[in-house]
Amino acid sequence: MSRPPTFVPPPCASARTLRTERGDFAVLDAVPAAGVRRRGTVLLLPGFTGSKEDFIALLEPLADAGYRAVTVDGRGQYETPGPDDVSAYAQTELARDVLAQAAALSEARPHLLGHSLGGQIARAAVLLEPRTFATLTLMSSGPAAITPDQQTRAKMLADALAALSMDEVWQAMRAMEPPPPQDAQTGEGEGDPDCEDDGEDDSEALHARWLLHSPAQLIATGRQLSAEPDRVAELAALPLPKHVISGERDDTWPVPLMDDMAHRLAAHRTVIHGAEHSPNTDRPAETAAALVDFWHRH
Repeated sequence: MSRPPTFVPPPCASARTLRTERGDFAVLDAVPAAGVRRRGTVLLLPGFTGSKEDFIALLEPLADAGYRAVTVDGRGQYETPGPDDVSAYAQTELARDVLAQAAALSEARPHLLGHSLGGQIARAAVLLEPRTFATLTLMSSGPAAITPDQQTRAKMLADALAALSMDEVWQAMRAMEPPPPQDAQTGEGEGDPDCEDDGEDDSEALHARWLLHSPAQLIATGRQLSAEPDRVAELAALPLPKHVISGERDDTWPVPLMDDMAHRLAAHRTVIHGAEHSPNTDRPAETAAALVDFWHRH
């Protein structure tokens, strides 16, 4: 589960409802300040169990670089309600939602970025209507199904969601988390040496987000991640500029697999050092700089 640094958007962004022909979607909409040269619009799709807040640390640097950045909760994610029917979350349905979101932005050909599951939904949207978007960025999103270990975890989650309440599943997941590492001398828990301790506890915000997710959405998209076919050749046939970006470690899709995918796509490739599956939260400044560099070229 991704952990945004905060759930409070920066001053450049507002929480609002994006109204589309396929329904309403909760978004954070960040706009460049007056006097900043406008360079385009970016639509950002979060991953499995995630939400629009996963990109919150990118919004200010993207707006400062001249990009309107709109990050969205897909149907059944966090603040966008969704039906209880698993079939409503078929990948084609989610892809058509993305096309409707792009149309509702009233902007000429936005850039599209998808993280993890969002990358595979973004790919499906581009394959349906490639002329809708200026570029496609796949962030920590691989060519086909997730690793066998992750498939096992997705099935365990689906089985739990079918039998337990969302809160019961949350409590079970928290109980399975490893304890924080202990300092050898003091015996006290150590913080992450790569992260600043701001004294904030995000557990309540993460809990609240989890409770608003649709169980049907999680079951359906978990199955998709476990059975996704390799569609790289189809995507490579499109002239759309492509970017594959990831951390230097990833246990959902091995990094060499994403290297190979980028090669097959003839895509621009970026590896964010010090980041894992979520460079958008692990190393947001470096990630934003890499994205801006790619979009500036196109």
